[in-house]
Formats: sequence, C-alpha cells, structure tokens
Amino acid sequence: MSKKKRILSDRKIQMPLLMLFDIAAIMASYFFALWFRFDCMYSAIPHEYLHAYIFFCPIYAVICVAVFYGFRMYSMIWSFVGLNELAQMMIVSCCMSLLHIFGITLFFHSMPISYYLIGLCFQAIAVCGIRISYRLLLILKNRQHNDETAGRVMIIGAGSSGKMIIRDMQSGDKIKDKVVCAIDDNPGKKGRFIEGVPIVGNRDDILANVEKYKVNKIFLAIPSASAADKRDILNICSETDCELKQLPGIYQLVSGQVTMSDMKNVSVEDLLGREAIKTDMKEVYDFINGKVVLVTGGGGSIGSELCRQVAAHKPKQLIIFDIYENNAYEIQLELRDKYPDLDLVTLIGSVRDSRRIFEVFEDYRPDIVYHAAAHKHVPLMEDSPCEAIKNNASGTYKTAYAAMTHGCQRFVLISTDKAVNPTNIMGASKRICEMIIQTFDEKIKSGKANELPQFFTHGGTENADKDGTGRVFKDIKTEFVAVRFGNVLGSNGSVIPIFKKQIEKGGPVTVTHPDIIRYFMTIPEAVSLVMMAGTIAHGGEIFVLDMGSPVKIDTLARNLIKLSGYRPDVDIKIEYSGLRPGEKLYEEKLMSEEGLTKTANDLIFIGQPIPFDADSFLVHLDAIFAAAYKNKDHIKDVVAELIGTYKPAEVYNSDTVRMSAVANEKAADSGAERHDYEDDLIFEQREATV
Repeated sequence: MSKKKRILSDRKIQMPLLMLFDIAAIMASYFFALWFRFDCMYSAIPHEYLHAYIFFCPIYAVICVAVFYGFRMYSMIWSFVGLNELAQMMIVSCCMSLLHIFGITLFFHSMPISYYLIGLCFQAIAVCGIRISYRLLLILKNRQHNDETAGRVMIIGAGSSGKMIIRDMQSGDKIKDKVVCAIDDNPGKKGRFIEGVPIVGNRDDILANVEKYKVNKIFLAIPSASAADKRDILNICSETDCELKQLPGIYQLVSGQVTMSDMKNVSVEDLLGREAIKTDMKEVYDFINGKVVLVTGGGGSIGSELCRQVAAHKPKQLIIFDIYENNAYEIQLELRDKYPDLDLVTLIGSVRDSRRIFEVFEDYRPDIVYHAAAHKHVPLMEDSPCEAIKNNASGTYKTAYAAMTHGCQRFVLISTDKAVNPTNIMGASKRICEMIIQTFDEKIKSGKANELPQFFTHGGTENADKDGTGRVFKDIKTEFVAVRFGNVLGSNGSVIPIFKKQIEKGGPVTVTHPDIIRYFMTIPEAVSLVMMAGTIAHGGEIFVLDMGSPVKIDTLARNLIKLSGYRPDVDIKIEYSGLRPGEKLYEEKLMSEEGLTKTANDLIFIGQPIPFDADSFLVHLDAIFAAAYKNKDHIKDVVAELIGTYKPAEVYNSDTVRMSAVANEKAADSGAERHDYEDDLIFEQREATV
C-alpha cells in the first residue's frame, strides 16, 4: 500500500474511533457528575434525575460530536496539538454545556447546579485529554529512542536565543539531538538551569565540558556577539571534534522566533573575526535605478555578484560582457529566472578588442561601467607577462577610452591590494590600471581629453574623433575611480575552494609558506564597496576597505580542516610547497606615500593619488603596450621602468624573511606574541621598498 493510501486509510479509522470515544466520554462525564453529586452512591440518585440523564445524554453527545466535526476538530494532526487547538476545544465544550443546561431543563428535568459544573469539567478534561495524551506519548517515545541515537549538544549562549533553541529541540518530534549543557560568559548564570539544562561555565570551560558531557555538537546561539567574540569562541570550539552550528545574526531576536531551522553550519569566514562592512546601499541603488549599466567580466566571481546586486534594483538595462561564454550564460539564466522583467543583454567579447568594445558602447551607451574584466592568477601571469599587460592594462585603457567618448557617467575599476608595492606582473599591471584611471581623470578635469591617445586601436569604426573636429572631446563628464581590496573568500581561484577540494580528497592541504598572511573580505562586501565607489566618486580616487587584521593562511587551512571534522597533521596533512612565482608573504592596502581620507562609512577610506607626470606616463605606457603586443621577453624590465615600486618577488621575500626572523627574535626576547610585531614588520617593508 502506498504512503498516501495508508494515510487516507488511517484517517478513515481514526475519525470514527475518536467520534465514538467522544460520545462515550461525554456520557461518562455527566454520569460521574451525577454520581459525585450524590456522594458516589448510585442508589442515592433520584429516579427523575437518572431518567433525565438516560434519555437526554445520548442525544446531547451525538450533537456534540456533530458540532466538533463542524469545527474540524477531527481533522487536527494529533502529533501537533497545541495550545490553540486545546483552547478551541475548551471553548466549544463550554458552549455545548450551555446547550446541555437548557436542553435537559426544558425537555426533561432541572438538574442540580453541581451536576452541570462537574459535568462540564469532566467533559473538557476527557475530550482534551485524549488528544493531548497522544502527543505526550509520542514525545516520551521519541525521547526514549533519542537517548540511544541522539547527538549530544552544547549550547553556547544561555540567553533568549539559546532558550528558544533548547525549547524547540525538546518539543520537536523529529529532532533527535539532546541538549546536555549550556555555556555562558555571565558568571551569575553558572550553576543555574535553562529549560532544565545546566549552565556549566564560560568559554574557558568549553573543552572540559565537551569531554565531561561527551558532547559531539556545539550550537552557538549568541546572534548579537561581535565578530571578534565569535571568532574567539569558534577558535576554542574548533579544538574539539564537534560539529559546529550557529545562528546567522541578530535578526532572529528582532523577530522573536528562533528555531533549529535558523541554525547554519559554521564557515571559515566566521573565524576571520571581522565585522561585515555596512554600507548605506539606498544611495547606491537610487543612483543605479533607471541607468544603463555595463559590467565587464560579468561572469566572474566579482562581476556576477555585481550583476546580481545591480539587477535587484531596477536598472534601465544591464549588460553582461565577458570573454568566457559558460560563465556569462550561467549568470544570464540565473538573472532571467529571478528577474523576468529585467532588460538584460549578454554579450561575448574581449576588452582587448577595441572594435568590439567601441561597438558595445556605440550601441548601448552605458551610464555606469564596472570594469571587472582582468587576468588575476598570479603564477600564470608570471609565465605569460605580456598577456597580463594586454588584458589588464591595455583592456582597461581601451574600455576607459570608449567610456569617455560615449557619454558614460562613471567608470569604476576593480583593483587589488597586489597593486601596492607589486612583486608580480599581475599586481604591476593593476597598478598601471590605477594610473590609467588617474590619468584619464586628470586630463578630463584639465580640459585636455583630446591629448589621450588611442593606443593600439584599429583605424575605422572605433576612431573616436572620426570627423577630425575634436567635438567628441568637448564637455566630457566621465568620472573615473578605482576600488582596491584584498583576497575575496569563495572567488574563483581563492584558497578556500582549493583547500576544500584537497580536504575532500583526504589531503594533503598545501600552504605555500607557514608565515604567509593575507587580508580577506567576502564577495558581497567587495561588491558593496565597488558600488559605493561608483556612487560617491568625484574622480581620481582609490577607494580602500579597512579589512581589519591580516589572517595567516596556515591558520585558515587548519581551521578549515577542523571545521570539516578532521585533525590537522593527523587526519589531514599540511604541506608547505614554497612561495609561488611572483608571490609575497605580506600584502598591503596602501603604498606609504598614500594618505587616507575617511568617508561617511568608517570602514571605507580614500587613498590620495600619488602624483606623477601624466604626459611622461603616457609615453612609457606606449612603450609598454608595444613590448607586450610584440611579446617581448624583457616586458617585466619595461614595466619596472614605469612602476618604481615594482620589486621582483624573490628580492622582496628575502627581505621579508629577514625581517620576519627579527620579529620572531624580538617576540622571543620579550615573551610577547609574534603578531605583536607584525604591524611594525609591514611598516618596515614599506619603508624599505620606498
């Protein structure tokens, strides 16, 4: 028999049985009321009272069942009977008792008042009791079974959220896990109980009580905790072999509803210990609304998230431009499904193709450009340096030129912290991109946009000044801005997906160097910063996110292994493969020459442009492009002549290792932690580079 047929069959059996029980219970209730009224002596009951009961109660019981059926009291799911259902049954029973009073008095005989009151109480208890007892028996049965198979849970946070989670777990029919203890940093709660669960101490007692109570799951239920507190607590929890879950945020407290379904797995992002960037996106979305927006590299990690956020706020038109058709097609399908009314255009092409990029600007006239197209993989670009220049630097120049000459309002370049004191050609190429943006801004503001040459474009359709009058360069209003941020968690090629794949294979997890550190941010944070930059830009700025303290990649790898339920260097080995070509130990957010100016957002800063001669830069840029398109072997030397801060990785890292040894020695002498000296180390690196 199918499951559906079995359910229907059960209902056909359950409903008549429950109706028969209600009839018997109602009749028994009023009989015992009469019996109790006359001191539990059947012979003492007057004949007229007994006669009235015998002839009226069967009729009354049938009427009650009919009313119960009309109020759908036989359609309730027994296992979910709660206060609302019980209240409904009590109200209906009370109303029916009035019918009993008038009916038996009017047609048969007036009964003692105590008969009516006791009968009502017995009827309510009997009718409600059978329904609630089923659920109680089911809970007791589940608890008995769960004691043998359930996970043993520790709740961290004995506040409102923790209480709701415990209550939900104790009352849920399908939740097998059992809460065995709770942790809270409030010393006044230690030794007390929350929903019958003992509060056994603070965060320092986590490890001891995991062992004492044989805990195998830990739930963090402190949605209002700061990122740093969460990181510290989760770092302690990661020393255990327990499965970790947490509430996503404080919004559950606002809604007042916190259940097991709100719990999520702890991700490695939670261990970074940095508050998420908060940006007033209303201003951003007001700016985007009704605009034509072009996203180059729209199929990539950053580009696709840009497309999602732009699409959510009603642009006039969104244009996805990418060289890789698979990624472009994927984000196209996603956006068409989610926003069927969106005017979406998906185009395939390269920013290196001047004819194609000019054609796009001519046909669609975008108001805003988010330029995310770039080659970003450091080791691969070290092996193909000319391609980095062609795609990153030349592609940016051609796209910026097309934007300038086709009425674009804002052009936002996606840059990287690798552009600061670059030790690889990818970082150097992105530094050139920043200088291109600053040069365009300077020339436009000084009314000399016509002095910007069209490097390596094909004569013909993309020639900006077709008529030779220079009118195209009059009244140009395009504002150019760059956004610089660190490594993006979860992006294509980032360490997290690589580490996860290595863990799935059983290891080893490869880390390039035990001391390598990086700044991290999430994709939504990066995108919100990019969009804010496009809104508040006045031209020429380099926006920088305060990404907090840098994170050791080695620590990141070890935490990810623990979160996956394994022990580093025991279950999953960690191997150090050595720094890759062009890679350095430390990334910086700003060059030492650049000062910082605060914005309305405390986590977003503006780096003041480093002054350089734009005309001289354009001459050098011409030589760099020429060398790149001729695939010259000495392209790195040509780039180094232009980018004075470009220092090969092998030289940079030898200085870093020496400074790292000094920092370790200082820490050992003073008894301090090594990271106490890391800021000084990075400052010394900057000064040494400059």
